[in-house]
Amino acid sequence: MSASPTDVTDVTDRQPSAWAPLRSAAFRSLWLAVLASNIGTWMQTVGAQWLLVDAPGAATLVSLVQTASMLPVLMLALPAGALADTFDRRRLLIAVQCFLAAVGVLLTVLTAAGRMPPALLLTLTFGLGVGQALTLPAWQAVIPELVPRSQLVSASALGSISVNLARSVGPAVAGVLVAQAGVAVVFAVNAVSFAIFAVTLVRWRPARREQDAAPERFTAALRAGGRYVRHSPVVRRILLRAALFVVPGSALWALLPLVASRRLGLGAGGYGVLLGALGVGAVAGALVLPRVRRVLSSNHLLLLAGLLYAVVLATLALVPVPAVAVVALVPAGLAWMTVLSSVNAAMQLFLPGWVRARGLSVYQMVFAGGQALGAVAWGALGEFTGLVGALTVAAALMAVGALSVLLWPLRETRGVDRDPAVYWPEPHLTLEPPARGGPVLVTVSYTVRPERQAEFVEAMRAVGRSRRRTGAMRWGLFRAGERADGFVEVYQVPTWEEHLRQHGGRLTGADRVVEERARALAEDDVRVNHLLPAEPE
Repeated sequence: MSASPTDVTDVTDRQPSAWAPLRSAAFRSLWLAVLASNIGTWMQTVGAQWLLVDAPGAATLVSLVQTASMLPVLMLALPAGALADTFDRRRLLIAVQCFLAAVGVLLTVLTAAGRMPPALLLTLTFGLGVGQALTLPAWQAVIPELVPRSQLVSASALGSISVNLARSVGPAVAGVLVAQAGVAVVFAVNAVSFAIFAVTLVRWRPARREQDAAPERFTAALRAGGRYVRHSPVVRRILLRAALFVVPGSALWALLPLVASRRLGLGAGGYGVLLGALGVGAVAGALVLPRVRRVLSSNHLLLLAGLLYAVVLATLALVPVPAVAVVALVPAGLAWMTVLSSVNAAMQLFLPGWVRARGLSVYQMVFAGGQALGAVAWGALGEFTGLVGALTVAAALMAVGALSVLLWPLRETRGVDRDPAVYWPEPHLTLEPPARGGPVLVTVSYTVRPERQAEFVEAMRAVGRSRRRTGAMRWGLFRAGERADGFVEVYQVPTWEEHLRQHGGRLTGADRVVEERARALAEDDVRVNHLLPAEPE
């Protein structure tokens, strides 16, 4: 499918109330459980960072907490997405929450015993990050099973509210607990939050999903997910916008503990207040954003939010006054939520069901990778130039990234059909290949009048992207040397099984539109051939 302005559903379209998905009991209970887990995660992050504030090389070590949390998502996101698209998502989520609870208990016990050196703390934090990497794509892919498509944008907004409400409550509670009871208690609460999510998942009884007769193999699923993202210009643009915001934006999260302790002279409680201000701004933004979207496009929102975030970074660098910092962090939370909820909703709405978890896992990879690698860079820059220099550079990069929306905007998107469309005729072959036999070469012959040929070639470029997204390793369009009006489309699929998946559900209504547009320019004598390997298996 081409990357025209009509390729995805516009997230600025009018949507149901942000609270509508909560009318579903299943979504409501799971959303509350995820909220509890998010609160625990933010408490754990604050506790881990505060343990390292007074350690030698604190700027690097504190930023490495964020890196240890996010790096597993960068490393494991696509495999996690393939697992979530291949196996039962509920059972996968339950197993992962049990693992996370076990790691949380170990953190609690060792910290209470005074046996938590920085290296071990970062290692166990990395273990929690592994669990989160496995959780994120599975949970994101479950959401369309809980609410109707018309409520997906609202569900995405509620996801942002959950994350940012946790960001508001978790750090504030953690700051109080660290000051009054110690870091071990914070880690214990985090372990309990994972257990709550696991119990809620056990109690949830989803409707049985239709399964493919032969589920995708893991390695094939990985390759298919990578092909889809690589050949989808719309998805690549969404990922670019996310990266241009997250990389400079991560400076705030990586350096805020040091800003609190060194620039503002605050303790653990004060750091919690700063994070709470960010969370309050994000929650407030989630509530007013639906109204703002009615008057501003997604690209205008990205531009304004990026510039606002840049101003906040510059303010923290230049004005070391606690009251000013608290006030400035409220709009920073609003800007953070605006950008990430916009790009996340665009991904949710654009991705077809068969590859949704894998596509969202790539988004999580960009998001987490930007934070993880950005945190290391900002921590190192903070050691070299000081906090003021690092924050000033981050502010400048954020402003440049925001202005780049004028060159690389999100695609304007208007209601294209993303539902599965089974419209290819079933292939009837004399030689029936084995399911995993291949590769399979498919040729499609067209007859096109000379006056239509230029338009036909242009239309077939969109068809080629569709073929590659849904399974083709290679694609090409050729002229028939013996006929002035002859064209031959050729594409190679790795296995017969992969080609049957194209026939049986990978194509969407939007793919059908671009294919029909091309075929309307050709004569009716379209011929399809399937070429199989000559060597026996």
